[in-house]
Amino acid sequence: MPLNRRKFLTKSAATGAGVALTGAVAAPAAEAAPAAAAAAGQKAEKPGKRYSLTVMGTTDLHGHVFNWDYFKDGEYSDAAGNVQGLARVSTLVDQVRKEKGREHTMLLDAGDTIQGTPLTYYYAKVDPITAKRGPVHPMAKAMNAIGYDAVALGNHEFNYGIETLRKFEEQCDFPLLGANAVDHKTQKPAFPPYFIKKFHQPGAAPVTVAVLGLTNPGIAIWDKAYVQGKLDFPGLEEQAAKWVPKLRSMGADVVIVSAHSGTSGTSSYGDQLPYVEDAAANIARQVPGIDAILVGHAHKEIAELKVVNEKSGRTVVLSEPLCYAERLSLFDIELVFAKGKWEVESVSASLRNTNTVADDPKITRLLKDEHAKVVKYVNQVVGRATQTLTTVDARYKDAPIIDLINKVQEDVVKAALAGTQYAALPVVSQASPFSRTSEIPAGNVTIRDLSSLYVYDNTLVAKLMTGAQLRAYLEYSAEYFVQTAAGAPVDVDKLTNAGGRPDYNYDYVSGLQYDIDIAQPTGSRIKNLTFGGAPLDGAQEFVMAVNNYRANGGGAFPYVASAKELWAESTEIRTRIAEWVTAKGELDPKDFASLDWKLTRNGTPVF
Repeated sequence: MPLNRRKFLTKSAATGAGVALTGAVAAPAAEAAPAAAAAAGQKAEKPGKRYSLTVMGTTDLHGHVFNWDYFKDGEYSDAAGNVQGLARVSTLVDQVRKEKGREHTMLLDAGDTIQGTPLTYYYAKVDPITAKRGPVHPMAKAMNAIGYDAVALGNHEFNYGIETLRKFEEQCDFPLLGANAVDHKTQKPAFPPYFIKKFHQPGAAPVTVAVLGLTNPGIAIWDKAYVQGKLDFPGLEEQAAKWVPKLRSMGADVVIVSAHSGTSGTSSYGDQLPYVEDAAANIARQVPGIDAILVGHAHKEIAELKVVNEKSGRTVVLSEPLCYAERLSLFDIELVFAKGKWEVESVSASLRNTNTVADDPKITRLLKDEHAKVVKYVNQVVGRATQTLTTVDARYKDAPIIDLINKVQEDVVKAALAGTQYAALPVVSQASPFSRTSEIPAGNVTIRDLSSLYVYDNTLVAKLMTGAQLRAYLEYSAEYFVQTAAGAPVDVDKLTNAGGRPDYNYDYVSGLQYDIDIAQPTGSRIKNLTFGGAPLDGAQEFVMAVNNYRANGGGAFPYVASAKELWAESTEIRTRIAEWVTAKGELDPKDFASLDWKLTRNGTPVF
């Protein structure tokens, strides 16, 4: 996957033509300096030329074009009053361009663009953009229309394979940046590492702005099936240290990093990779020459975070605009022309909320047909449920709705291994309570009902595990619960997510029976672990059905990533669930529900 250098150089130089600026925006600031000096009784210095630049940023859009919840079949809403979608972002962007002058602005994104909603799934799998005479991706359409300058690659860009990503790249009017996405053989960038834009104004040198794009090293784990042997993903810090000096030597007056990486300095994949997952603040501390960082990946709201660089002593400003097009980050950068060059005088960051504006009609008109197709698709009826199933308490009680996922996965794996040397081995399965609000109502069951249950585009893998390894797996999973003494009050809102572990990194395991004693310290919580009514034999072999995220090491669960892989497929688990329900015609808990586990405290059930 060599870099398309002609496309890259054309787009980077683009900008070399620049845009004519009047300097009007900066004039008041330029006049204020001598006035202030005179008022203080000082000798006024000759005012230098000044320039104001506003860099806007989004991140983790995840296919949200409109403020629409495809899983609920209605307008999105939440308790905080957030709204979502690029149609709202477009209105905010137009406001900022009007306020600042379009010639004083740039628009960037920090990745995770083409996965996350039924809309993106539909144009990757149902009506794929890779098909002959296939459609233009809705996200490319919207972002082209809004006028993005550059977008960093997110890890979810790779979820549908490299062919889909390359087709999306081809459809975009802006570069997809990834300095640390390198060709496995040549170790050269497989995507443009950076983007340069020049802003011209009369009587002074152009202001040269460089944007370095960095993606997440975890791609090597999370999408191993697509990238292994093709792409490598070295650390963000080392690649920033390599590229920032180059950009400065090329004449960059301003260096912005668009990083699909959070600020915490931690990793969800343990020691499986030598690179930090959430490294944005590390970059700011360790690599001199950066003025601002647009942060992504963590789905956090950070209006402004200031980090002092350890080598230069200069302050680097970071901002993360939440996710799903709910916020827009603004970096306001002031420059002064001194000693023959532009110097950054100050950087500040702030957020604007998309709930303050209406949809941009041009985006609504542009994508109304694509939206209508997806709404029709997700509302297809595939069966009937005998009763309502919900994930409301699935984090701390064995819920039938999660058993459904495990039952489907077990059936698929058993069928796949039939006739092989592993056919006689017992099959167990893992599944996580991804959502706290998913519900399959009694009556008609639609694709959107099932999609809300399994919100990720994961696929299924079969791994060979021993009883001892499964016990260790369960102990690790049980770290999700906060240690709670026997007799102490139980608040379900404070019972889970110990150490900040997300819900998707807590697993049910079907086919075994066990208690989780939350009065005990981590590592000693799994009690009464049995298989087939007898204590689990640590040497016994099992086939474990796992999603590809877990199989590749996502969540850092023990043993599973290194376990022997017996089988894998590319069909999404969500699709397998829909197929299972369609074949049954009826969704009845008697066909899939099982009591595999319960929470206890010193042997007494919590619920």
